[in-house]
Parts: sequence; C-alpha cells; structure tokens
Amino acid sequence: MLFVGVALLIAVGIALAISADAGAMVGLTQNEAARLIPLLLILTLIASGVFARRHRFGEIVTNFIIWGCIGAVLMVGYTYRNDLASIGNRVMGELQPGAAIVDPQSGNVRITRSFGGSFRVNAAINGSETPMIFDTGATAVVLSTPDARAAGIDTASLSYSIPVQTANGTGWAAAITLDNISIGNITRDRIRGFVVQDGALETSLLGMTFLETLSRYTVSQDALEMHD
Repeated sequence: MLFVGVALLIAVGIALAISADAGAMVGLTQNEAARLIPLLLILTLIASGVFARRHRFGEIVTNFIIWGCIGAVLMVGYTYRNDLASIGNRVMGELQPGAAIVDPQSGNVRITRSFGGSFRVNAAINGSETPMIFDTGATAVVLSTPDARAAGIDTASLSYSIPVQTANGTGWAAAITLDNISIGNITRDRIRGFVVQDGALETSLLGMTFLETLSRYTVSQDALEMHD
C-alpha cells in the first residue's frame, strides 16, 4: 500500500506540473503547480513514516528514491518531447522505407531510401493509397493501369495516343489530370499526369509535375526530403 500511495501522489504532482489545464482545475497556475512537487514529495515521505510504522525507514527511503527517479525521467521526457518525437520518426522511417515521415518542427516530409536503392514513396492519389517511385527523369506523374483504376479513373475510356518509354520498352499513354496527390502533410490539386497501358509499367512514377510544385526537394545518400 505504501508503494501505491507514493506512486499516486507523485503521479498527481507530475500531472499538475506539466499540464496547465490540470493545475487550473484546482486554481493553480502552471508555475505554482510545478513548485508544489517538492512539497508533495516531502509530505509523502512524512506520511509514509507516520502511517506505515511496520515498514522500515530504509524501505520508505528506497521507495521514495525509486519513484522520484521515475518522476524525473518523465519530466525530462516531457521537456524533450519534440526531440524524442523527431528521433522516433526517423527510426520509423528506417524501419518502413517509403513511409512519409513528417518532421514535427519543420513540417518537411522525409522518405528513407528503400533496400533496392530507389526512393519508394507511399502517396495517396485521389484518396487511394499508391506506392510510387521518385523519378526526376519522368516529366510527369505516371500511373500504372491498376493504380489509375484504384484512384477512380475510368481507364477504358482513355485515349492512349502518346508514346512513352518505360522500363518494359516503348508504350502508349493517355493524358489525365489528377484531382489531388498527398504525401505526408503535402497535398497538391489538379496535377497533370499520364496513365500507361496495362502491363507497360509495374510501379507508378512520382514525376516532375508534382515535384516542381515543391519549394524544393533534397536527396542525400539515404534520404529524400520534400519541402512544402
């Protein structure tokens, strides 16, 4: 019971210190709530000695130190929460190549290079999740037939009259205008693009008609960063 009591008192103290709203509930400002923490800890130690006579003083002090350390770790974590979020996002980007990781401070979108060496980008086209390859050599966004269908485009009614060169050889494409493309927190509307005939392209291409709308994009050894 002593251990639980110490935990509850310190948890309440930390909540008051880090949350202006919680402090306001009892009529305290955030600074006043933070100054209340040492008092709560002292009262906890005194109460432990008065109401838990069966516990040795050494055990009381040990419990106090343990929960004090836990409280300190939580306070440090809260103080550096933005930095820790950035580190967490970078780790997730390494574990999930193609995932659009948004930097909470700059708002830039970061893509980690995939194991094959290319930058695979998880985009949303007309609301449909679409895996794409970052390709500055493509003059426009180019969709495969399956991806175009998933994006709500009637591929059967398109006129495939534009010759294009793909990895599978020369093919034919139809000009289209996409309602929107979203990558992370970056969204662009009315983007010109092409749909190639079925079988001409395995993975859709994120080309220049989208990339040129960015303020800039940078490519490092292992990461692509898009600036809105």
